[in-house]
Amino acid sequence: MDSFKIYSKNDVLALTSQREGEKKLGERVLMVSDLDEIINSSAKFVLLGIPEDIGVRANLGIGGAKTAWQAALKAILNTQSNSFLSGEEILVLGHFEIKEPTDQSLIGLRKKVSEIDDLVCPIIKQIIAAGKIPIVIGGGHNSAFPIIWGTSLAYNQKINVVNIDAHADLRDTAEGRHSGNGFSAALEKGFLGNYRMFGLHENYISENLLERIQNPEMEAFSFEEILQNDKSIIAQWLAMVTDLPNPCGLEIDLDSISNILSSAISPTGLALKDVRRILLNNQKQFSYLHICEGATKLADGREDLTTGKTIAYLVTDFIKARQPRISQQP
Repeated sequence: MDSFKIYSKNDVLALTSQREGEKKLGERVLMVSDLDEIINSSAKFVLLGIPEDIGVRANLGIGGAKTAWQAALKAILNTQSNSFLSGEEILVLGHFEIKEPTDQSLIGLRKKVSEIDDLVCPIIKQIIAAGKIPIVIGGGHNSAFPIIWGTSLAYNQKINVVNIDAHADLRDTAEGRHSGNGFSAALEKGFLGNYRMFGLHENYISENLLERIQNPEMEAFSFEEILQNDKSIIAQWLAMVTDLPNPCGLEIDLDSISNILSSAISPTGLALKDVRRILLNNQKQFSYLHICEGATKLADGREDLTTGKTIAYLVTDFIKARQPRISQQP
């Protein structure tokens, strides 16, 4: 049976390299023994993982996204605890344990993705309802749907979403659920309001998709437009998100960043430093952060052990932007 594993202090410390004279985030982060305890935690951010690549494979992609969670968590826990980020702001909740379906056909994989939706949604709803901000590390982008679903149920209204992505993930849901139609599903079910896409690659926008996003509730800013614009990345980002009402979620598909290992790895795209700049300068009160599609090892043998550290930087940047900034400059 699929389940959710809640982490103990021992689980966290087993991944934390302790050293005399230093404190790591893993020694400071908070845990709970039961989901009902989340509401009483002093931590604002709740970290959890969805280590699966079934949704990617159901979308005819290359498996491997299930490898990102453990690597990212270890990198986060071994970040130094200091005046910039102490760790006590973070509750490390745990991860979903998702079994492979017996039926490995496309039909079987897509059926399993729907089961993952049903597993993820209620936990996201509970975290949001407790007044916390979930930081979810995937896994495939299929989990955007249950995250939006759970958030929408907690607020009892549609939510808006900004997606930093090379792809729109608006494929037809009639195919069955997979990583390419999470936002289509959320729109069709009435959980997603305004949908804004930042960094889409024009080479991967079909003519049908181009027609679909000519919609007042959708806005797309392609990577090519970013390259041709004289304004800074921050100015272009602000132009897209400033007027978007809350509640609002933030999605980051790592295939939007150049040379990050993922099923759809690309030699061109946003620079990691630019995405970090967006996060560090963020003033918008996003209801959740979802980072997905990254991998440390793909099913075809390609490896990149830096993916976990990349995710760790993005997570800590997101949290730091919500904390009072402490300058070390004289």
